[in-house]
Amino acid sequence: MSIFRKHFELAAIEARGAQTMQGTLGIRITEVGDDFLRGTMPVDHRTQQPFGLLHGGASVALAETLGSMAGWMVLPDDGSRVVGVEINANHLKAMREGEVVGTARPLHLGRSTQVWEIRITDGADALVCISRLTLAVVAGR
Repeated sequence: MSIFRKHFELAAIEARGAQTMQGTLGIRITEVGDDFLRGTMPVDHRTQQPFGLLHGGASVALAETLGSMAGWMVLPDDGSRVVGVEINANHLKAMREGEVVGTARPLHLGRSTQVWEIRITDGADALVCISRLTLAVVAGR
């Protein structure tokens, strides 16, 4: 049984972020599972730091994009929303090219806060970055 209360076609989820940082960095939402949201991000000129490695900030942007979208999709359709309160990331493996895959799964889904773990891996499923995102749930107006 799915934890998500809002259901969209993948194209609609992507369209929501097309004119945002998500679109600028090339982040694509690729899969919605029963308890996870998955997306990809290229490792290219948009996401590399000056020395040619994947920028840690780009990994954090992927993590927050996936965690925030997943957090919003869990909420009832009553106008409530989520906002980021804290995010951390441990960068474990350097990447110079290719694509990373992020998968957001909940650790805690409360009435006033949510905590999500986002695992970012390379094409061989090796861990590149692990992130934890805390979201505040804000009631609709």
